[in-house]
Amino acid sequence: MTALKWLALIIIGWGSGLFVAGAVVAFIAIIGVVPRLAQYTGTKKYINLYEEAIILGGILGSSEIYFDIYLPIGSLAVMFLSLCIGIFYGAVAVSITEVLDIIPILSRRMRLVQGMRWFVCAIAFGKLTGSLLYYFVPGFYYM
Repeated sequence: MTALKWLALIIIGWGSGLFVAGAVVAFIAIIGVVPRLAQYTGTKKYINLYEEAIILGGILGSSEIYFDIYLPIGSLAVMFLSLCIGIFYGAVAVSITEVLDIIPILSRRMRLVQGMRWFVCAIAFGKLTGSLLYYFVPGFYYM
């Protein structure tokens, strides 16, 4: 009976993971985050590489969490990878807000005509500061 229970849990977990992964990929594809990033960076010829990197990153990230893989790569490599992950999340967040036209709507409601560049930079630096405080100040999240 235990083997049947484990098999059912594996099938349910696998199916749930596939469902969530499919939803994330569909969300990214529908709102056009990857083409928008490629357009802003001027790297349209690398769209396939971007898509493959997102898929591979999702697979490797999920596998690392599931199988608890340990890579002895050192502190500098971890800091570099964390920086890359942060840049990616920031770029995706900015792309999503641009695609959903949140910034133009917000600027109209706030009657912000000049200084939009500084407004976006302030949002980005606020996220950066919050992330740095979370990771470098022990217990900051629970204050």
